[in-house]
Amino acid sequence: MRNIKILWGVVAVLFIAVVILSSVLSADLINQRHVDMSPDQTKQNPSVKVIATIGDKTITSMELEQQLLQKHGRELLNQMVDHEVIRMEGKALGLFVEESEIQKELKRMQQGYDNEGQFYESMKVQLGLTPEALKADIYDKLLQEKIITKDIIVSDEQVNAYIQSHPEEFKAAAQLRLQQIVVSSKDQAAKVTADVSKGIEFAQIAKDRSLDDATRDNGGDLGWVEEDDPFIAPAILKAAKQLKPGEVSKPIDLNGQLYIIKLKDRKEQPKESKETIMESVRKELALRAAPPLKDAIKKLREKYKVQVML
Repeated sequence: MRNIKILWGVVAVLFIAVVILSSVLSADLINQRHVDMSPDQTKQNPSVKVIATIGDKTITSMELEQQLLQKHGRELLNQMVDHEVIRMEGKALGLFVEESEIQKELKRMQQGYDNEGQFYESMKVQLGLTPEALKADIYDKLLQEKIITKDIIVSDEQVNAYIQSHPEEFKAAAQLRLQQIVVSSKDQAAKVTADVSKGIEFAQIAKDRSLDDATRDNGGDLGWVEEDDPFIAPAILKAAKQLKPGEVSKPIDLNGQLYIIKLKDRKEQPKESKETIMESVRKELALRAAPPLKDAIKKLREKYKVQVML
């Protein structure tokens, strides 16, 4: 339950159409049949603007709008409809989302990021979301959850039973700030170790000697990772957890290469209160017992007599 990034995979799906518009349309528009318009024709209709030329062919703003409507219009329209029926149902039931709830969810989402600025930059780059759009999306998400779980009661006994049977989900988590150097032989690993013992900066050694293209240029920095991160090799995490900040590991043999790890820093996640944990588990169990969101939205569309003409 504490893997917030996985929980927000749904958000990425909802906004992926917006993110890929520019790349998709660039390729597709060129392959579509274009309606040529002369300068005289565009003058006759000021709302039609030529936005690209390819030799003697033109692409107009009207053509772009038509392509957008055909390719992504229905998807975006459905999102708009769902947004409205959720808001209407929330109003009818007297349900709403407090600003404090939105801020709490934002804090949860920011786990694993170095700072708030990095988090918002990631949301903008990966999902195309401004802070305002992100808050609106969180509002809708939390309101949806309230609507579909309003009649579901989860007892304290159920909550406690879940906590007792899943202790690994509630242990205090640690985050590790790691750097790595990857080499191909014991001889190269020995040279790295020798450089470290001479006091040469680990980041500089990584830039000079590491074979890992993804991290070499930034000094082997892996950033902050959870101590049980599923995307980091267990052998590397095991070695890193035995280090103190500033210490460097012995070479780790992995997939035919040798990894030397430095633990730059370590931070313990503060333990959540029992009340917070129980609230989180109660909500998760209620969501599991609730009808699928797709079914709930379908009923709301029927209730509010939605008609989609596109």
